[in-house]
Amino acid sequence: MVKIAFKTLGCRVNLYETDALASRFKEGGYEIIGPESGADAVVVNTCTVTNQSDQKCRQAIHQIRRKNPNAIIAITGCMVNNYKEELLHSGIADYVIDNERKSAIFDIIDNHFKQGSSDPEGYDRDLFSYRPAFDTFHTRSLIKVQDGCNNFCSYCIIPMVRGRSTSRPAADIYHNIQEVVSHGFKEIVLTGVNMGRYQYDNTSFEKLVENILAIEGDFRVRISSIEPDQFSDHFLELFQHEKLAPHMHICLQSGSENTLKRMHRFYTAEQFAQICNKIKSFRPDFNLTTDVIVGFPGETDAEFEESSQFVKAIGFSHVHTFKYSVRTGTVAAQMPNQIPERVKTERSAIMRKISLENKTAYFQSMLGHVQRLLVERIDARGSAKGYGENYIPLQVTGEGLKRNTFINIKLGDIGNIGLEDKMYMNAIII
Repeated sequence: MVKIAFKTLGCRVNLYETDALASRFKEGGYEIIGPESGADAVVVNTCTVTNQSDQKCRQAIHQIRRKNPNAIIAITGCMVNNYKEELLHSGIADYVIDNERKSAIFDIIDNHFKQGSSDPEGYDRDLFSYRPAFDTFHTRSLIKVQDGCNNFCSYCIIPMVRGRSTSRPAADIYHNIQEVVSHGFKEIVLTGVNMGRYQYDNTSFEKLVENILAIEGDFRVRISSIEPDQFSDHFLELFQHEKLAPHMHICLQSGSENTLKRMHRFYTAEQFAQICNKIKSFRPDFNLTTDVIVGFPGETDAEFEESSQFVKAIGFSHVHTFKYSVRTGTVAAQMPNQIPERVKTERSAIMRKISLENKTAYFQSMLGHVQRLLVERIDARGSAKGYGENYIPLQVTGEGLKRNTFINIKLGDIGNIGLEDKMYMNAIII
């Protein structure tokens, strides 16, 4: 049996694609192992959103090559679309496969082992022809509904490496969900590069979600990272449905009006606040998380302070903080007044501190609430861990607990308080 390993860096879209590929290889008779050593083939699914992402990808590729000197290595993902010629000429990998042909990786590698070689360029470009992922690395089933982006924010390279917005046929999405639900998955996570811009024929993203909620089965739906489009009242009312998790990661990037303008974002801070306030009016316990870029070119101390106060006021329970990273080919790369790395690091620490304070306050506001916990794993001591519908990490101890089952719990005290990435809430079974 040929042994294959996977290394995934970057976003949930990459996670979805890796899960689907791994499931296809397992179905094809391959043994899935970790990327540490002993693999006959390794697929590295890369990210290029920041310079740090590029560095992590390069380090990962070199480590994999050292630990698997005789393995066939295939590199794919956004870093390939950004540095394809460089990667091809480096000789670090046997195959360099762009995003548009990523879904063909099983055939490319399988043909290599059967015929001794394969030509990635001979396969059709297709962003959505992934089979449903049944044997995955996750308990949740990620469902890709859209790819690409048309926004062209001044700092972002994603439209150049993922292409323009493209939506997956709605019927394929419904069928994919029906298949994974019938296979036993209890949580469906909708993912895409700019998911809110989904539009296939007459089906908008709002209508897509509404139709998904009507699919039969005991499962819940979670919306992953999404841009702050003007959510209609009807869309927000959908969060009253028991299947739709009251949590969204809405991308802010900055709380400063002037910085948002230089970023070429399509909303003002005031409009973003109105969206968040509207969401909270529909569901006061709604969990909002976000992304923020610090040290964007020209960001003054006053603008950073404006952004910090905005994050505090909204009360995001988690802020994924990025230090601005120059991306060649973007408008922001040519902007004057680039911020020193030292200042970016200082501002990043301040924003992370605010994020921790916000998370602690949100967890405290949820004390005593009843949640439906999806058990994702059970540790050696018999404690079950997973997430409630509000995307709070939970821990509970009890008899007869089983992975991938729902249990009703009541939220108790906070564990690991002060350690943002490790904080959780203890729970009691009811």
